[in-house]
Amino acid sequence: MNGAGKLKKKIAAGKLDKIAAQIREHLGDKDAARERCLKNCREIIRLSSTAIRAIHRREKEQALKLIGSAGLLVIQIGNDFAGRHGDLLSANYVHDAFKEYAEASITYGIICEKCIPDPDKLKVAYPAFLNGLAESVGELRRYLLDGLRQNDFTGAEDLLDSMDHIYSVLVTMDFPDAITYGLRRNTDNVRGIVEKTRGDLTTFIHNRNLQQKINRLAKILGNSADLP
Repeated sequence: MNGAGKLKKKIAAGKLDKIAAQIREHLGDKDAARERCLKNCREIIRLSSTAIRAIHRREKEQALKLIGSAGLLVIQIGNDFAGRHGDLLSANYVHDAFKEYAEASITYGIICEKCIPDPDKLKVAYPAFLNGLAESVGELRRYLLDGLRQNDFTGAEDLLDSMDHIYSVLVTMDFPDAITYGLRRNTDNVRGIVEKTRGDLTTFIHNRNLQQKINRLAKILGNSADLP
C-alpha cells in the first residue's frame, strides 16, 4: 500500500473512532437518563397505589397529597425528555407509571370531586389516560361494594352510572392495540365489571326494599297484637 492509501485508511479509522466515541457518549447519557426515568416511574406507581388505598380508607386529604406528589414526578419526566431522549416517553414502563397515576387521579376525581380530570392537565399521553380510565372502574366497584357492606347506599347509583358511562366511551376507542397499549382487552374487562356490579347493586336494592316491607309488616302486626 502506498503512502496515500495508508493515509486514507488512517483518516477513515480516525473518523470511525470519533463516531464511536460520540455514540458511546450518547448511549451512556441515554442509559443514565433511563435509570432516572425508571426510578421516577417506580415512585409514581408507589404513590398512585398508596393514594388509591387512601381513597378506600376515606382519607381524601392524604390521597390528594399523594396524587399531587406523583403528578410532580410526571411533569418532571415530561420536562426531562421533551427534547433529548424523547423516545423514552413511549417506553412501556413510562406508560404503566402514567396509567397508574391517571387511574388514581380519575378514581379520586369521580369519588371525591364528582368529575373526571383532563388528561392534558394531568400531562399524560392519551393511551395512558384511557387505560387508567378503564382500570379505575375496578376501584369504583370496590368503593361501591365497601359502601354497601356498611349499609351505605349513598352515591351507589351515581357510581354505577359513572362506570357505565366510562364503558360507553371506551368502546368507541376502536383503534389498534399498537397505539392504545391493549385498551381493547381492558375495555372487555370493564364490561364484565359493570355488569357484575349492576347485578350486585340490583340484588342489594331488592333485598333492602324487601327488608323494609318486612319491617313495616312486623310493625303493623306488632301494633295489632297490642290492641284489646
